[in-house]
Amino acid sequence: MNTEQIKTILQEEILELAPEADLDLLDQEDDMREELDLDSMDFMRLCVALGNKLGFQIPDSDLTKILTFESMLAYLYERSKT
Repeated sequence: MNTEQIKTILQEEILELAPEADLDLLDQEDDMREELDLDSMDFMRLCVALGNKLGFQIPDSDLTKILTFESMLAYLYERSKT
C-alpha cells in the first residue's frame, strides 16, 4: 500500500469520527486530538479502526508516536510495509 492509499484511509476514518472536520485546514504537524477536538476514547477508536482497515494493531505503546497527521501517516506506512 502506498502513502496516498493510506492517506485516503486515514482521512476517511477521521471524517467518520469528526465529520465536521475540514481536513484541508488541518495543520499536519499539530496534535490531531487538539486540532479535531478528539477525546482519548475517540482517538483510540481512530487507531483501532485504522488498524482494522490496514490489517494490524496499533499498540498502546506507540500512541505517542502518532499524535500528528504527518507522524500517523508515516507510522501507518512503515507498519503496512511489514
